[in-house]
Amino acid sequence: MCATKRRSSAPSSRARRSVRRSYDGSSTINPREVTSMLVNTRFATALLVGSLALASAPAAAQEVEEVHPGKGGSPHEAHTWTVGDATIKITYGRPNLKGRDLDELVSESAPDGPVWRTGADEATTLDVSQGLKIGDLSVPAGTYTLYTLPGESDWQLVVSKQTGQWGTEYDEGQDLGRSPMTKETLSEPVEQLTFKVDETDAGGTLAIEWGTTRVSAPFTVGQ
Repeated sequence: MCATKRRSSAPSSRARRSVRRSYDGSSTINPREVTSMLVNTRFATALLVGSLALASAPAAAQEVEEVHPGKGGSPHEAHTWTVGDATIKITYGRPNLKGRDLDELVSESAPDGPVWRTGADEATTLDVSQGLKIGDLSVPAGTYTLYTLPGESDWQLVVSKQTGQWGTEYDEGQDLGRSPMTKETLSEPVEQLTFKVDETDAGGTLAIEWGTTRVSAPFTVGQ
């Protein structure tokens, strides 16, 4: 009599990994595969969110032009930013810290008073194609000189109508006005004096960084 081959009712290991059969004949997905799918989906979602955040981060377009090499290793550069329909150009000498103390350098640069030229050699100039409102200060389109008034907790940005002078020449009577600047401490020191313009939803932020000090003031385009 021939032996009858009996088929095992148990599913193969491959079948157990992918699909389980319930008693009513319906299919159920393996829980391990569900967990793996969820993990992969969450990871892909996190990558997409991160990419969108980086893509949407506002950044003002900038152009840099060397004006002249300067004296004592402080090159003069013209930095131009575009914020909305406005063009903002700041021309200044960029000294290096070289291990020195920022407060001492400010004192040396302003021996006759607290106002600092915020640069090297010639006065730092600001050219704006459209009117700006820096804090509460309205700055019409035109050319100006920038100074700062350093303080222990906060600084002030000084906008002067006088132009073309040497950096240490300051006439308070020529002030267009002043605007407060918020002072922060940077985690990493900045070796070379740097002006920055960052674009925001409301307009932009004008910032100055040197050493571990950062001071900034918000602005809007149009007065």
